[in-house]
Amino acid sequence: MNQHIVYIGLGSNLGDGPKNLDKAIALLQKEAGEVLYTSAYIESDPWGFESEHRFTNAVTVIRTALEPLPLLDLTQQIERRMGRTRKRRRGEGYSDRVIDLDLLMYDDLQLETERLILPHPHIAERDFVRLPLEECQTFMRNANQSSDSNELSII
Repeated sequence: MNQHIVYIGLGSNLGDGPKNLDKAIALLQKEAGEVLYTSAYIESDPWGFESEHRFTNAVTVIRTALEPLPLLDLTQQIERRMGRTRKRRRGEGYSDRVIDLDLLMYDDLQLETERLILPHPHIAERDFVRLPLEECQTFMRNANQSSDSNELSII
């Protein structure tokens, strides 16, 4: 069974943001695969809409056997179970949310379907994604270089 390295962006601006991210990461660990690293949590203003609620954001890295679309389905199931009422459709505006899980990068795969674009098309313009992603990539590079075993050598 092939294992894949996936970077997932997390965001929450309703309820207790850090607790919501903690819960989502625990669910990813339980249902998607091994969590290898999670960036520091950062606070950010809403992007693409106005709200009085600030976001808590992070990026987590997982190792998973799931292919991209089944992983997308799982992240959306986690969002719904945590109280997200509906995902934005293309062309619609953004809104407040209990949890948002975005697949940012999946190995070095480039993919464009109706449901999923990889890598995520807005990484470069969103500091709340780009900065935690860079932290995770630095960790993974360093872990891969210093690992005596081949555990992380699939990067």
